[in-house]
Amino acid sequence: MIRVVVVDDEPLVRSGLRAILGSATDVGVVADCAGAEAVATVERCRPEVVLLDIRMPDVDGLTVLTRLAAMAPPPAVAMLTTFDAGEYVDRALRAGAAGFLMKNASPEQLVHAVRVLADGSRVLAPEAAGPVIGGYLASAPADDAARLVAALTERERHVLALVGRGLSNREIAVRLHLAHGTVKDHVSALLTKLGGVNRVQAAVVAERAGMLDPVGAAPRR
Repeated sequence: MIRVVVVDDEPLVRSGLRAILGSATDVGVVADCAGAEAVATVERCRPEVVLLDIRMPDVDGLTVLTRLAAMAPPPAVAMLTTFDAGEYVDRALRAGAAGFLMKNASPEQLVHAVRVLADGSRVLAPEAAGPVIGGYLASAPADDAARLVAALTERERHVLALVGRGLSNREIAVRLHLAHGTVKDHVSALLTKLGGVNRVQAAVVAERAGMLDPVGAAPRR
């Protein structure tokens, strides 16, 4: 069971998210609260995933995020917003967010996002992905991307190609017939070798290095 805490200043939103996530057999909302109670609630419940409103009247969501990211071990935190993502996404990711979701996401998208976050992967709404990818493309020329990829092992390049297609660790494990823990180790190693980037930035490196073939084709070596 994936344990989730929902943090939002509006009780109606919290109730709705609890109902949506509660419909999944493998997800359970163990608590919901406003921003002022967020840190204490997470410390008490120790969830795998926290859904955190980015703008609340009682406390700034980014401030809460910074405190959650300092926990040992920290939960996977996805920021929730109804606002334009461009203003916040870079700050949130740098502060330790593992995801950025819009509140108008469908129930299916929300449940899938929680599963991906619990799996150790990142989730970005399309509204958030644009600013991240656009900014990173400007600082990752194709020659640099090819050089970074060349430092990876053959297995790490296979994993990177699947990360570039948006697959979660569990999906990669199934595709490559590997243990889930082995894939997590490969992903951690390749992200470090690529300069401590996150999964979204790693996907950009894969694209810039020409690794992303059509779905179903074997990754380029």
